[in-house]
This record gives sequence, C-alpha cells and structure tokens, in this order.
Amino acid sequence: MTILITGGTGLVASHLTALLASKGHTVRLLSRTRFQHLSAEVFEWDIKKGYIETGAFDDVEVVFHLAGAGVADKKWSANRKKVIYDSRIQSTRLLHQKMADLTQKPKAFICASAIGYYGYRDFDHWSTEEDTTGTDFLAEVTLDWEKEADKIADLGMRLVKPRIGMVLSDRGGALQKMAQPVRMLVGAPLGSGRQICNWIHVDDLVHMMEHFMLDPKTSGAYNAVGPNPITNAHLTEVIAKAMRRPLWLPNVPAFVLKWILGEMSIIVLEGHHVSNQKVLDSGFSFKYQQADQAVEDILSIG
Repeated sequence: MTILITGGTGLVASHLTALLASKGHTVRLLSRTRFQHLSAEVFEWDIKKGYIETGAFDDVEVVFHLAGAGVADKKWSANRKKVIYDSRIQSTRLLHQKMADLTQKPKAFICASAIGYYGYRDFDHWSTEEDTTGTDFLAEVTLDWEKEADKIADLGMRLVKPRIGMVLSDRGGALQKMAQPVRMLVGAPLGSGRQICNWIHVDDLVHMMEHFMLDPKTSGAYNAVGPNPITNAHLTEVIAKAMRRPLWLPNVPAFVLKWILGEMSIIVLEGHHVSNQKVLDSGFSFKYQQADQAVEDILSIG
C-alpha cells in the first residue's frame, strides 16, 4: 500500500513511518524541506504558497495528516496562536484543494485532532465523541481543523479523526518534559494535582492509526487515549518511580504556572476524563493498559 504522511518529522509521524515501512508499505512524507530518509520518499510542500510537489499523490491509497505546529513548544503570544491555528487549518485546506483535482483519489484520509476539542470541564466528567466542543483556544483550533477535514470526506474518502491525548514517548513530548525536573530532583505535581492526564503510549497510538487504515468500518472521530487515565499527581509519582528518583517538593502552585506560562497554563492545570470506549468497540486492543506500565517501558533505567 502507498501511504502519504504529513508532519513526517514529528513525534507521532516518525514512529508511524517506521511501523508502516516495517510492514512493507511504501511511505511518502510531505516536508517543508527535502531531506534523505532511510525508509520513506520525501516530497516538498509549501502551505503558504499552496504548493505540493508533483507526484506526491501518485497511487496513494491512504493519507495521514499529522502536520501542525507544537501546541506546547512556545508561550502563546498572539502570533504563536496564529501559527498553531494556521498550520492546521491551512494545511488541511491545501490537501483538500489538491485532492479534489485528483482523478484517482486516496481511499482514506486520517486526520489528527486532539482531546482539546472538548475544552476543560469538571475533573470527574467523562467525554465521549458525542460531546460538544469547548469554547477555549484549543477547542476552537480542533473544531475548525475537523471542519476542514470534513470537507475532504465530501470528496468520497473515508475520514477518520483520532482525537489524540498525551502521547508518551522516548523521543520528546509531554513525558520527557515532565521527566526532566524529576531527573534533576525538583519534580512535583502541578497545581492541585487532581487534573486528569489522558495518556497513550506512542506504540499503541501508531498501531491504532494502522488499525484505522486497515479497517474500512472505522470512520469519524475516535478518542485516541489509553485505558485508565490518571491524575497529574499520580503520573508524577509514576515517573519518579520509573526513574528511581524521590519526590520531596510540594505541588507547584497554579498561580506560579499561570505567571510563567500565561494562557498556555491551562494545558497543565486542567484536564478531565476522556473515554476510549469507541476505539475498543472498533476491535482495537491496547498493549499498555496502565500508565505505570507505559512509563516504565519508556523511562526505566533498569
């Protein structure tokens, strides 16, 4: 099968590329700059100029759209928020425009979204795919992102929208940022520590993506989160245990995080339960059932 992946140098896409190439698929990446890749062919694109290199879509059966500026990479200035928004909406719009002109269109379009779609609710609330969207910045971004993806479904392609939670990986992301202060013996829960972390091991996530690709019955939104979400305080303890480090500091006060991070502090201070029942009902099985099992796999020092 020939597969096209956007955001090919990102955390999830790099793992997905490795998995699909190992299964014998032909993988192509869309990148802003050309580079040599051991297991994929790289095609250039320029979202602002509306350009995608000729041949990128030839014989492509599935497109994974994973491109988008990192939400937690920088403080949310007005300009950074525009970059986060435009990188998702404009890229999806460009893909729609180019695929609308194809005589032979891909069979499936799998477009990343995020559990930020639901906004921030009471910690005890469980969101399902039928929940309404939130009203904050990230909810606005994901809602508009999914609306652009829905237009691609109108072209006759099967559309899957995995709403991704906190991805646990050894190549960066939230887990590595949380592990760094623990490694330096200054780790502590954030805010109240009661906020819920809807985690997923990156290996489970990319196998889930493969599941969506191969199962023609899957369509629409799916909460791409692992089983048994845990609190921020519990996750911090799990990280410290896996790294054989003590936790002795009190919680980092919410007002300090708001002062340092500004509006972006909502990412670490808020969080409610998100259900993955729809994914389970689709026939997908998780390798990592508990957060401590996933964290130990990634961070254990032996």
